[in-house]
Amino acid sequence: MEARQFEIDGSVITDIPAFYAEINRVFMAGESWRLADSLDALNDLLYGGYGTMQGAEKVTLRWKDMAATRAALGPECTHAFLSGRLGQRTMFNGSTIAGQLTALEQGRGTTYFDIVMEVFADHPNIEIVPV
Repeated sequence: MEARQFEIDGSVITDIPAFYAEINRVFMAGESWRLADSLDALNDLLYGGYGTMQGAEKVTLRWKDMAATRAALGPECTHAFLSGRLGQRTMFNGSTIAGQLTALEQGRGTTYFDIVMEVFADHPNIEIVPV
C-alpha cells in the first residue's frame, strides 16, 4: 500500500502556537475542533483515528523548510516555554525544568524542535522527508 502524502510548510512556523496551527492545517482538515498546543496531543494525533490520518497507516510527511522550523522552535523558544512552565510548579516538576533551562543556557539542552522530532520518531509509520 502506498503511503499517504502530507506536507508541512516550515516557513510559517515562527513559534509553538504557529507550529500547532500548521499541524492543525495539515492533519485536522475537516474537523470541527483543533488540536491543543500540546506534545501529548500531537502524540495522540499521530496514532491516527481522527483528523486526516486513519490509524497506523503509512504516511510520508514532506517538511518544507525544516531549518526554519528548527530555528523557530530552538533554544530561545524552548527557554521561553520552559520558563513559563517553571511558574506552574503545581503541574510541573520545577527542579527538572530548572535543569533543562540551565542546559539550554549552556548550549547543550534539548529544544522543543528536538522533542517534536522525538514524538514523530515514536511513530514508525510516519516517514519525514525534509524538502
